[in-house]
Amino acid sequence: MGVILRDNEEMQLCEYKDDDFPTDSSILQILTEGEVRTEFLRYTEDSPIQLPLASAELRKIHHVDFSRRALNYLSSKCEPLDSSRPWLCYWILHSLDLLDYDIPQVFANRAVDTLSRMQSPTGGFAGGPGQMPHLANTYAAVNALTIIGTPEAYSIIDRPKLLDFLLHVKQPDGSFTMHEGGETDVRGTYCALAVATITNILTPELTEGVAEFVARCQTYQGGIGGYPGVEAHGGYAFCGLAALEILNRIDLLDMETFIKWSAMRQMSIEGGFQGRTNKLVDGCYSFWMGGVFPIIAKHLGSTSKGAEDLEYAFDQTAIQEYMVVACQGKNGGLRDKPSKSPDYYHTCYGLSGISLSQHHISFRHDLKDIAPNGLSSLLWYKVAGKECVAGSSRNLIAATHPILNVRMEKAKQAILHFYGEAAEKVVQRLETPQ
Repeated sequence: MGVILRDNEEMQLCEYKDDDFPTDSSILQILTEGEVRTEFLRYTEDSPIQLPLASAELRKIHHVDFSRRALNYLSSKCEPLDSSRPWLCYWILHSLDLLDYDIPQVFANRAVDTLSRMQSPTGGFAGGPGQMPHLANTYAAVNALTIIGTPEAYSIIDRPKLLDFLLHVKQPDGSFTMHEGGETDVRGTYCALAVATITNILTPELTEGVAEFVARCQTYQGGIGGYPGVEAHGGYAFCGLAALEILNRIDLLDMETFIKWSAMRQMSIEGGFQGRTNKLVDGCYSFWMGGVFPIIAKHLGSTSKGAEDLEYAFDQTAIQEYMVVACQGKNGGLRDKPSKSPDYYHTCYGLSGISLSQHHISFRHDLKDIAPNGLSSLLWYKVAGKECVAGSSRNLIAATHPILNVRMEKAKQAILHFYGEAAEKVVQRLETPQ
């Protein structure tokens, strides 16, 4: 049951209690609950308007306009992101793709040209022309090129040099630094494995010791931190779990505690996810936390009969209600929470979270033994008739890939391009009814 359907008495039972010992965190939590209640008031019996739940609408046209304008013009507020230009490309293109907006060829060509100028002579992509190659920017650039999906987009990726870059930033303990001499954390692991998997350069040398490093990042709470010994965090939890899924080594985790920690990140009043214990709700975690549940379902399904029928271990309706009711900007774009302004990052990951909560993504277990190395984790598909759409039926958006976070069709297209004949045979079997 989503938050809109709860009556006032039930919501009062769920609201945050500070035991008469207020702290900065508890005060912000109570204020946030109040902001969210105000947004949801229109859908309760106490409202003089009493709008029906079915009228809660994802304003797709506004979000398309918000993102499409950025293809031509970015405000001065984006100046701090000058060293993250591939991320801007990815956030904007992915948002438009999930909303079924056909990106004009002129913009696609311009994006390819822009990203080509950010590819380092030593491999990988930088945040801007002439800058140092960086794993996060490499991931964003490869995803953006995958979304464009043209032969020209694929061809600019220098795969041999990309592998050289990935091996260069790999560390003896199985971790990756984000760039030469940079910090080490699970983000780098996920970014490296994701781009290597989609471009078919996932070699034994690249993966040696990686799964063991990720497993050491699991905390006593059950979640995953950035590196061993630090607090569990929603973004790192997704990155770590997705990395282990690519490596087919989820068995290294204590999944019972991981599932419990993940499920507890969904907020009782707001319906959205927090990223850490005792932190505020944030719209971006609709993907970073919501994204772990399709992988969890796959893990549970691999040892259970009737795997296709497993439900996700979170409230799919509540997260959509939070995003649609509380996180839409008046002029388009999605935001962290009602007190914040919309931006391209939260629009991208808000839509990605909505997508994952709407579509039941499942895995063909009968393919795992015949798929080439690294390909099996990409073979996901949407189960027809399993959509869960909160509010208006018009709120349904395209399905995103639960590991790569690009639209499903774009992931398949990239697989066919980079893996060639081997992928064609596997995908043909994938699309054959069981």
